[in-house]
Formats: sequence, C-alpha cells, structure tokens
Amino acid sequence: MWYVRNFSALVAVAAVVAAAGGTASASGGTTTGAGCVLNSANPAIQHVIYLQFDNTHFTRDNPNVPSDLEQMPNLLHFITGNGSLVTHEHTPLISHTANDIVTAETGVYGDKHGMPIANSYNYYTPGGASNAAGSFAYWTDPIVDFTTPNSAPVGDGTPTMVTPSGANAPAPWVPYTRAGCDFGTVAAANTELENTVPDVANVFGANSPQAAEAADPNQQNKATSDFEGLAVHCAVTSSTCAHTTGAVADRLPSEPHGYSGFKALYGNKFVQPFISPSGPVRDLSGNVITDGNGNVGFPGYNAMIGANALSYTLDMQTHGVPVTYTYLTDLHESWQTGNPFGPGEAGYVQQARAENAAFGTFFGDLAAHGITTANTLFVITADEGDHFVGGPPSPTGCDGVHVACTYNRIGEVDANLNGLLGAQGVTTPTDVSADSAPALYAHNQPGRTDPAVRTLARTSATLTAPDLATGRTTPLVQFMADPVEERLLHLVTGDPKRTPSLVLFGNDDFWITGGSTSCGGSCVNENPSEAWNHGDVQPQITTTWLGLAGPGVAHHGVDNSTWSDHTDIRPTMLALLGLHDDYTSDGRVLLEDTTTHLPAAQRDRLLQLGRLYTQLNAAVGTFGTATLRASTVALASASPTDRDYTTIENTLQRLGTERDALVAAIRTVLTNTDHPNVAAADDLNAQAQHLLTQALGLG
Repeated sequence: MWYVRNFSALVAVAAVVAAAGGTASASGGTTTGAGCVLNSANPAIQHVIYLQFDNTHFTRDNPNVPSDLEQMPNLLHFITGNGSLVTHEHTPLISHTANDIVTAETGVYGDKHGMPIANSYNYYTPGGASNAAGSFAYWTDPIVDFTTPNSAPVGDGTPTMVTPSGANAPAPWVPYTRAGCDFGTVAAANTELENTVPDVANVFGANSPQAAEAADPNQQNKATSDFEGLAVHCAVTSSTCAHTTGAVADRLPSEPHGYSGFKALYGNKFVQPFISPSGPVRDLSGNVITDGNGNVGFPGYNAMIGANALSYTLDMQTHGVPVTYTYLTDLHESWQTGNPFGPGEAGYVQQARAENAAFGTFFGDLAAHGITTANTLFVITADEGDHFVGGPPSPTGCDGVHVACTYNRIGEVDANLNGLLGAQGVTTPTDVSADSAPALYAHNQPGRTDPAVRTLARTSATLTAPDLATGRTTPLVQFMADPVEERLLHLVTGDPKRTPSLVLFGNDDFWITGGSTSCGGSCVNENPSEAWNHGDVQPQITTTWLGLAGPGVAHHGVDNSTWSDHTDIRPTMLALLGLHDDYTSDGRVLLEDTTTHLPAAQRDRLLQLGRLYTQLNAAVGTFGTATLRASTVALASASPTDRDYTTIENTLQRLGTERDALVAAIRTVLTNTDHPNVAAADDLNAQAQHLLTQALGLG
C-alpha cells in the first residue's frame, strides 16, 4: 500500500528508471571514524550497513512471476553468496510499516516503543472522542496530532515514542555513538526528522531561521528538502559535528544513564556538505537528487528508490559515517504516480530492473572503497509482506519477464465499518483507525465489559460484505482482540489513552474505515489506487525475510528452517558488534545464523530455549496466534450472563501473566550466553512447552 510519510511531493524518477544501468557518482574517497570502536569478538567489523525495504518479497505473489528478490539477483546473490537469507522472518502486530520498522530498529515490541497501532493511531481526548496522530515522528516528538493545530494542547502529554512507564523510548543510535561511531540515517523511520512541523522547531529552536523556513507556507517544499529524511547522530569524540556547520544538540532527555554532549546534523542542508563536499548529492546514475518541485535535497520518502537511498548511504559510508540505517521504498507502486502494479506488470518489472542495477552499482562502489563483507556487517530486511488485491493476470501463464502481465481488476475493497454496523442497528459512537486491521475507539473509553463494547464485538463478528475483488460475499472480520488479548499481542502501550476498545483483523482484501452509520448507497467500494494490504495476521503479510552477511555470520545461503522475528534483528546485530542497549530486548540472538564458540551441548540447549521463547513472545508465534483464536471466540460469544466470554478472558489473563513471568526468566538465561545456566535452561524448556500446550488447548 502506498503510504506518504509526510506531505512532500513525489520525486520525478522516470530518468532514473530509464537509466537503470547507470554508474555510481558518489564523491570522494573512504574515510572512517577513527574513534569508532566496535567491541566484537571478531575485530574485523568496521562498518555497519542496515537496509530495510517496504513491502519487498522473497516468495512469489504469482507462481509464474519471479519474486522481487529473484528480480534483483545482485542483491539476492550478495546475501546468499556471503551469508544467510532467513526466509521465515516475522513481523509484530499490527503488521504495519511504522511499527514493523521501529520494532526492527529497537528490538522491542510496540508496547515498549509506543506505536503498535500504525501508521497512524488514535488517542482519547478530554471530550471523550479520539483524534488521529501520526506514527512517523522524530524520536523525541510529542504526539503529532493530524487535526489539532500545532500550537494547541492535545490533552495528552506523552511522547510519540513512549515506554511502559510513560518515558521517551531509548533511541537505537545510542550504543553506536557511545562507542565513538557516527550513526547516519537515510529515511529510517523516526531516527530523522519526519515532519517539518513540529520537528524543525523542536530540534533547531522555535526562533531559529530553520523554524521560520519550516513555518513559511511558501517554503514548505523547500523546508522538506532541506530538513527531513537525513541525519547524522555524532559521537562525542567525532569531528563530524564539531567541524560541520549546522550541528545542534542531540537531545535525548529520557535516555537511561544520560546522554549529554552529543550533537547531530539534521537534513540535507547540513548533512550534504559533509558527505558530498564537492556539491549536491547525486544519485547512482549521476543526476543531482531533487524533489518533484526541483528543490535540491531530500526528495521525499516515496522517492527512496535504490538509486537515491543507496547513493546517500554510499556517500555517508565513504565520508566517515561507519554506521548507516536506510529505508527503501516499495517496488509495487509506480514511482511516478503511486498507483499500484500487479505482479508481472511491465512497470513493476522495469522498477525491479532499476533496483537490481542500483544494487550492483552500490556493492561494486562499496568494494572499490574497501567496504566489503570482510569488514562490514550487512543486515537487509523488509518491513512486511503485503497481500495483493486484484483479479487474475492476462494472458494466462504470463511471467512478467518474457510476457508482461496485465490486470483488468486491481484495487483493495474499502468497507465503511460504522455503516455496516449501523445496518445491524449498532450506532455506538466509535472512531476507527482505518486499516486492514482497524483499531476501534468507542467514545468515552468504556471498559471492555461495557454492554456497548460487547455489542460492537458480537456484531462485528457477524458482518459480511461483498468482496469486490473475488465477486463473493465473505466474512469481514477473521479475528478480534480486546484489551486482554491486546496485551498478549504487545498492543497496549504506556499511554492508556491509546488503548483501543477493540482491534479487528479483517479479510485481507479489505481496507476497513470509519464513516457514517448510514452509508446512503453501498458501504463497500473498490479503490483502484490501492492494492497491497498489510496490518493483518495472514502469513503472507506477517512473513518476510532477513539477510545477514559479514564477519560472524554463518554462510548458510538460503535458510528455510530458522523462525525469526523482527525483535531478533537488534540483539543479533549487537551481539555480533559487541555492543549493548540500556534496556532488554524482546528478541533473541539468532544463534542459527551466527558463528559461536559455545560447546555443542550448550548451544543446542540455548537454541531450543530460544526457539520456544520466540513462540511464546512473538505476536504471531504459537502463543499469540492460539490466544488470538480464543479471544475471537470469546468476543463473538453471546452465552447467558456472558459466561463464555468471562471464562475465556479469565484464562487468557492467567496465561498472559504466566507467559510474561516465564519470558522474563528465559530472557535472563538467553542474555548470559558466556556462562549459560544449563540446568535452568532445561527446566524453562519444560515450562515453555507446557504453557504452549495450554494455549493450543484453548481450541
């Protein structure tokens, strides 16, 4: 699904696509931060390159059409030839871009970073209704309300990135900068300025010339190009911020153990002179990067195609920024218009070809600067796998490569939930955070057992709608969670005003919205401008891939056996680098795909325990999916005195308490791999298996 992370105009990229075979033009020679000390067991690691795609698939969406990665052999073969490609990597819930990316960046679920409901969420306001706020926000931002003027109070003082205690979540660049390494970000969610308002004034000061530019209605596009999307968070000992104009304090007031004396560069206006001192940054075909209005600088998030995003990354890496995190935009929507492509359509194949060429140039130029898998940890993944909503391709058997596919019908099915409920006589005032997995906020935040909330759930369970993509009438909702199950799925944050009354996981052909309780005409419409759905629980959406290469990574090629989770990426990286966060990750180190020196018996025990831990803790693991099924039964039930609902919910609460305690105990063993407690591991294995059996026994 095409998501605009701000109001920036789209970049014109036709020239980039046409010049898919172009050569790199990143300027200058390689320099490395001399003060950067990575304490890895293998001291060879000098660089870290983290890349995260939006909606890019290893598996095929159409059995005849090569997958995204198959159409990018320069990337696919780089990973499989130098390391491991895990094909069963999993997302959190809801499986949505902002939540998925930030979970991978931090190693903790949305209940600990504040954004499980994404890419926007609702929060209750003093009047009893709720307002929508953006999940894409700079790390220290307050709530970024879409509807309330920036100068007005929103009635909720928690930060966007909120911990269970209500503090600002720890930032992912901190271990690197404390180790003396500059950390560069190329559109990596929430680590750079995401919005001109309020970000620019918050970072540069309300009376700064930068804030004046950002507030000027006539300079909105230029302000976006100047200040959004790019940042370098500097080490205290780094000369980068010390000798570059525009460096300002890197403020993290809630960071555990403090964070003072650090500075950062924000935006192309201040990053470009350092990473491209000879002039404006050029894409990998040699063109100056501009936005769709001709402004030189950051071109917008939807323009983070390989030719642009990888060029910024290359310039950072070759100019003294040894750690980079980079976002790459979706292949499945047109880079010019944003309209969706079906698998194998000519425009999609052309874009995949351009991305493949960009990666060939990127890896070649890195190697020419001495940045290779011999001294660099490469981590490459995708936020989620979207579900395509459309009819069959034509001609039959088209593969997109030799014979282009065309589609007579493409488009998600938009359903007005309030209208469908209203047709059943349910008119409880309810705000809907639109999604394939929508969150419902009944006005005045009634408790989960309130009759109005119970009626919402029971009626939602019965709703059917015409699936315009298939021509069949189908149940609209497949699974449901109220705050009891939401807590088990890591959906309840440290801000109680964000807790939904219900989260519905819908049929993945549908995009479920709010609206009037009386539709007037049809409550269901086809939207041809959107065709790739995510947020939901279906395996096609929640299963993605993870590529690892570099010192300490096992050479497994394609790894079809490891079951990993987005929370596992962070602890695996830090273990390879010898770094530590100020908090405990929700994930585990992927021992399967790293080289370790543990005795075989200890390693096997830790592997077994780690795998059980993941199935207990991951939102789409065995425990999460089993309890979600039970939650759905409970919420749909209508037994006398709500007996069945109460019984199941009480069981879910008990299992959740036991799960949380067991997960904490297992985490202690898994994080002490230097001296693993083998006896404790055996006992915890048995407890984990018993708890999973209980969850599966719920029905």
